[in-house]
Amino acid sequence: MKLLGHRIELLTGLLLHDVTMAGLQELRFPEEKPLLRGLDATELENSDAFLLAEDTDWKEHDIETPYGLLHVVIRGSPKGNRPAILTYHDVGLNHKLCFNTFFNFEDMQEITKHFVVCHVDAPGQQVGASQFPQGYQYPSMEQLAAMLPSVVQHFGFKYVIGIGVGAGAYVLAKFALIFPDLVEGLVLMNIDPNGKGWIDWAATKLSGLTSTLPDTVLSHLFSQEELMNNSELVQSYRQQIGNVVNQANLQLFWNMYNSRRDLDINRPGTVPNARTLRCPVMLVVGDNAPAEDGVVECNSKLDPTTTTFLKMADSGGLPQVTQPGKLTEAFKYFLQGMGYIAYLKDRRLSGGAVPSASMTRLARSRTASLTSASSVEGGRPQACTHSESSDGLGQVNHTMEVSC
Repeated sequence: MKLLGHRIELLTGLLLHDVTMAGLQELRFPEEKPLLRGLDATELENSDAFLLAEDTDWKEHDIETPYGLLHVVIRGSPKGNRPAILTYHDVGLNHKLCFNTFFNFEDMQEITKHFVVCHVDAPGQQVGASQFPQGYQYPSMEQLAAMLPSVVQHFGFKYVIGIGVGAGAYVLAKFALIFPDLVEGLVLMNIDPNGKGWIDWAATKLSGLTSTLPDTVLSHLFSQEELMNNSELVQSYRQQIGNVVNQANLQLFWNMYNSRRDLDINRPGTVPNARTLRCPVMLVVGDNAPAEDGVVECNSKLDPTTTTFLKMADSGGLPQVTQPGKLTEAFKYFLQGMGYIAYLKDRRLSGGAVPSASMTRLARSRTASLTSASSVEGGRPQACTHSESSDGLGQVNHTMEVSC
């Protein structure tokens, strides 16, 4: 994975079994693991391939919010000052269809077992959801974001690390803008920070007249190449979107997403009183994904000292499904950059199994010295940064554009 744009020494100073990340010029992901391990093509077409049985540790909750009930599933309980991992899915999906493959990936489980994990389903999108009554006003994207503090308060989270895809990424970004103190970091996949113009709105309306709702949503989720090849993955998602998600409820969510406003963010220094995300952000998009242009524009509007842009090759429109191994590796580095280091079973960095005993938070100073501090359980950690400057003045710049 080559570094593009402003190159930095990614997550320098963090040690993982004596392998230093200082001076890292490439991240290599040599080990590929098959999508949905143990499932053949026939099983992929069955809904159980995506709606894998939930671990008995997962608990379902319906939480009252100012804008109606919100269905969430949660595993674990808050651990000290450690944040919760909170996810929000894309339109046309729910937490299972969007995140099961990623969170069931072996190496991802090694990470998440050290955190409480909370999956949020947008109103009416969960499996078995009842259809909303006629005339029901679906929450706006801003209101969907304003529902999340109720989840945080209900479970007693101090703050969260959000993982969102598409519409879910937009909701989490809006959440972080409105409630910045509740968000420690964001992984935003396929985010489009722009509202739809009249031309886009008209094209969406026309598409709705000539295509079924599942096919319309598929063009949002997958690249044109994937749709033209009509792969087993696309066929499977077409079936799941049509059979698992309530179609009337999906139409309401789809309409509201297409009525969204601009996120109204700008890179600091580009306009007076610029407003942008204050927390560390990792932007992710697959090559040739429908959201590629939107993610690139979002990257241009974020603080370059706290933003990582990851473009993934051979991943299409759903990188968390097609490349869970690469995304897990990137997520691990992202956590390390915020001061969390995982002791994982990493076969590439060691000759054998590595004890996966704990997830230790490290307090790191925001300097170029990269001096290690002692492991603590005190206040909120600061994002690790490294000074790299072509003129040797030690300016902090931790923007990274990578392609893997």
